[in-house]
Parts: sequence; C-alpha cells; structure tokens
Amino acid sequence: MPQSIKLSSKQMVKYAEANLRVLSIEEALSLHGKDNVTFVDLRDIREMVKTGRIEGARHVPRGMLEFWIDPESSYHKTFFSEDKTFIFYCASGLRSALAAKVAQDMGLSPVAHLAGGITAWINAKGPIDPPKPN
Repeated sequence: MPQSIKLSSKQMVKYAEANLRVLSIEEALSLHGKDNVTFVDLRDIREMVKTGRIEGARHVPRGMLEFWIDPESSYHKTFFSEDKTFIFYCASGLRSALAAKVAQDMGLSPVAHLAGGITAWINAKGPIDPPKPN
C-alpha cells in the first residue's frame, strides 16, 4: 500500500494556485457579464444569505461539486457541460482554489479561481445579486 502524504490546507491551497489560473479582482471584473463565462459560488447557503452573490453566479454547494461536474453522475448539472470559462469563488479564495483544482483535474476546462473571493469583489464594488429574504 502506498505511503500517504500529509499536507496542510495551506500547502494544498498553495499547490492548487501554482497549477491553475488565479484571477485578480480586476481580471474577474473584466470577465463578468460575458456570455462565455460562468461564475460559481461555492459558499454555504448561510453565507450567501448574508452577502448575496456575484450577479448571475451559479450556486454550487462545495460538497456536491464533483458530482455536479461529472457527466456520468446522476447528480450532473448540464451547465457544467457548456463551453464556458468557469470562475470559482468563495469568501476569501481558499475553498475556491481547491475546488477549481479539483474541477480542472476532472477535465473541466477552462477554469480559474478568484483571488480574495467575494470579499475582494464586494470591496471592489462588483455587481451583487442581493440576499433573498428568508
């Protein structure tokens, strides 16, 4: 049996970012609204209720990502089969780095992740779909 490798979450994020496209807030803002780009919000629904999400973004719970991407999964979402660039984001850019790397490893292409997450987006006054009242 192969020996397991132990990595910290910080090491995993660093590795992911070294092996995928990382977008600055300026790059992400310039891509927003283009027909060939889909923003993917990985945050928990409770986080979205507090802040809203990037205007037009798809919500993909992090725990379902692999199943929604995989066309052979009964949970597959067809929007992941579209010919688009998928930009993943979370609150600050840690979860999205890991998720974008997994998506890339699964063959989804092209993918990127937003450095700084929705926090950077809000600070840059990017367009937001406001939270929905309970």
